[in-house]
Amino acid sequence: MSLFVTQSQSITQSVVRNFIEITKFRLSVSVVFSSVAGYLLGADSIDFYILFLLCVGGYCMVGASNVYNQIIERDLDALMDRTKNRPLPAGQMSVQSAFILAAILTVVGIVVLYSINPITAMFGAISIFMYVSLYTPLKTRTPLSVFVGAFPGAIPFMLGWVAATGKFGIEPGTLFMIQFFWQFPHFWAIGWFLFEDYKKGGFFMLPNGKRDKGTAIQVILYTVWTVLVSLIPVLGITGKLFLTPISGILIGLLGIGLIYYAIRLYKEKTSKAAKQLMLASVSYITLLQIIYVADKFLR
Repeated sequence: MSLFVTQSQSITQSVVRNFIEITKFRLSVSVVFSSVAGYLLGADSIDFYILFLLCVGGYCMVGASNVYNQIIERDLDALMDRTKNRPLPAGQMSVQSAFILAAILTVVGIVVLYSINPITAMFGAISIFMYVSLYTPLKTRTPLSVFVGAFPGAIPFMLGWVAATGKFGIEPGTLFMIQFFWQFPHFWAIGWFLFEDYKKGGFFMLPNGKRDKGTAIQVILYTVWTVLVSLIPVLGITGKLFLTPISGILIGLLGIGLIYYAIRLYKEKTSKAAKQLMLASVSYITLLQIIYVADKFLR
């Protein structure tokens, strides 16, 4: 009896571990965090049931995208140190099981987001389509894949606002642009310090295809644009999305920090500098979203 219980626990732990791995739990949670921030910014009053649906639907959509991605790239994942222990290349999950999971997550995600409002479901579906059908196959063909991938990657922050209001306008458009530009320094930093590993899988992630001065200059440019777009709400030209001068100063200081790490990458051109920029970019977008939400509720 105890052996049966032990085996059951082991199987359960394995299933949970595979689910966490193949849906990229930490990444999916960070995406859901962006959606929640967008919802809090757009909502006149917080409906916790809608917020719950957004979290469930959002996780399902991101999780589905990640599963489809890993099905398509399973042979390439086996070549890279970073990804060779994922459930599919490691043989811990079959392609059929992964596809069934992805299909279930897609259907549940779209249905749940549709129950919030149809436009939220539409953007969720567009996100999956662009990530799986455009971004994933382009990763092995052209550095422009990062540009294409920035579109589905920028949807979550905006999606929360659309879920709260049922409308798309200048406010969610601004949120979209912030996360759109932010992804370039973020992913190029990752592409820089994982350059050799990506090379094994045949992925082209850097704009010039090289860890050189030209790539570093583009990183700086997109970092500056990210900061400038983040400050637009201070000007009072983005409808209901408004930021007080104090919060603008805080965002500006965060931006200076981000630009510092981008310039440091340009000067040093090392994997260490790229990793520091990646961590700085994650801190930047997380703290930005917290400041935006706090600004709305504290003013």
